[in-house]
Amino acid sequence: MDTIELRRIARIENDNWWYRERREILSAELLRFSVPGAAVDIGAAAGGASRVLAEHGWEATAIDLNPAAVALARARGVDAYEGDARYLPLQSSRFDLALALDVLAHVEDDERAAAEITRVLRPGGTALVSVPCDMALWSAHDVALGRVRRYTRRAFVELVEGAGLVLERVWSRGVLLRPFQRRLRHRTVRREDLAPLHPLVNEALRLTAVLERRLPICGGRPGTTLLARARRPG
Repeated sequence: MDTIELRRIARIENDNWWYRERREILSAELLRFSVPGAAVDIGAAAGGASRVLAEHGWEATAIDLNPAAVALARARGVDAYEGDARYLPLQSSRFDLALALDVLAHVEDDERAAAEITRVLRPGGTALVSVPCDMALWSAHDVALGRVRRYTRRAFVELVEGAGLVLERVWSRGVLLRPFQRRLRHRTVRREDLAPLHPLVNEALRLTAVLERRLPICGGRPGTTLLARARRPG
């Protein structure tokens, strides 16, 4: 992802419905832990998820390959370092939690990156991973974000399990919005997908995401994003 897109993310993520929804999902997952510990945010970009970790009392370390992302994250008070997801500059078995939110889709050798998640987790540690779903949704939006693929559920499960992690849950997000996003992104080719939305549109999308979280039938249906919670055996 280039510096222009990073700056756009930093500008919109506090209010944008998609980033707000991702923070809600992360916050809900953090409630599963009795006490906070050490966490790494891999591919942290401007550090939005790392700030959520810190707000919940976690010792958060952010890693990103792009020096501009590291600088942006540090400017926002995040403990951030430059590093490649395939060769994390981190001690083995160090972290209680590893985040890789929309990261693996940017990495050609995603198997190695997934193995690094396992390596830096302590035995019994948890990984929370998200990826964009389904190459049928591929568009200029993915190109602008620097992705190299989208995933089927099967490919995603095989990637996580192939890294030596034990899956606890796999679920979908963006189920209700999938038909609209597919139509919109295939109709338009523009880099402004990350531009600020009209407030009414943004609020409508946020409320749709909230509704989806309250409809348990949505988690198993095709959406725009796949998420997995997994643990390192130990």
